[in-house]
Amino acid sequence: MGVLLQELYHRKHKKRKSIAVLCDPDTPKAGIIQQVKIALEHGIDIFLVGGSHVSQTSTAQCVALLRSLGAPNITLFPGNELHVVDQADAILFMSLISGRNPEFLIAKQVAAAPWVKKSGMEAIPTGYMLVESGKLTSALYISGTLPLPNNKPDIAAATAMAGELLGMKLFYLDAGSGAEYPIPQSIIQAVNQNTDGIIFVGGGIRTPMAAASAWQNGADVVVIGNGIFENPNLLETICQQAQLVNQSIGQY
Repeated sequence: MGVLLQELYHRKHKKRKSIAVLCDPDTPKAGIIQQVKIALEHGIDIFLVGGSHVSQTSTAQCVALLRSLGAPNITLFPGNELHVVDQADAILFMSLISGRNPEFLIAKQVAAAPWVKKSGMEAIPTGYMLVESGKLTSALYISGTLPLPNNKPDIAAATAMAGELLGMKLFYLDAGSGAEYPIPQSIIQAVNQNTDGIIFVGGGIRTPMAAASAWQNGADVVVIGNGIFENPNLLETICQQAQLVNQSIGQY
């Protein structure tokens, strides 16, 4: 088991909730610097790098920038095999298990696997699950798949259970960038109650209460991305909320 995954399991065992910041390499450099500095000031120690339209060059540049700023646990969140660069600490080696497009279930993983193995970075087997969020997101359009229905927690649970039986250790429940609303409580609960994996939840989290709801219903890590630019105070208030949640269970 790799260093980051081991740490995530340790936090899950202790019921300690965390935040990850998602950095899109297509964001202007000044915006990324501002985003990362705010995150580091508040003790955030997981940084995801990825986007739907980015190139390998922009991904590498973003990783290098994060490294220069002192960001820890720089983790690739790849949209395809071209987003794999060897300067990162880890990669969410994902299969889009909510969809039925073979390209994103296995084909792109086959193309990326030799590069990932050669790089030596930590690869975390991840079940990526897109959930209906009220609009057509970039992730849905690019992947050409249907999301999981947001009112069918039994389907989400069965999907995650299948992923776990296939060896996946982390489940990323994503409403997508620009989602109208976040992942429903019932979906998070269903995945949490039926698997032992780490649960990331992202998309549509624009308030501290939305983050708290995700944590209280089973999320281990809440992912914050574009919301930081829409509301400069969002990250600070969500960090305060994380502190309150962790204090309530004696883990901060």
